[in-house]
Amino acid sequence: MKVFDFILGSDFDLVIENGDFKVDESTLQHQQLLLLANKGEIKQSPTDGVGINNYLLEDGGVDDLKHVIQEQFEGDGMEIHSMKINSLTDVFIGAIYSQTGNDQ
Repeated sequence: MKVFDFILGSDFDLVIENGDFKVDESTLQHQQLLLLANKGEIKQSPTDGVGINNYLLEDGGVDDLKHVIQEQFEGDGMEIHSMKINSLTDVFIGAIYSQTGNDQ
């Protein structure tokens, strides 16, 4: 299922095109924001966020990271089809929003 939202630039500021906010398919953006956000940083959903930066300093944090990613993505209405974490700086997640998941 495709999900549309306001698009953020690489600086996480709203993208403006032709004098208006840009709206486009945003699944990858939602995934990126969930991975980067720490719990409490998303005002509307203070329990959401993986906080991937916190795992960079932990030894053996890959299993914990996989669990938290799965929990957060599924909680946001996504189905994970594949997840590969070679290291904490080499992460691939194949996930899409399900038809029965949360409407974003």
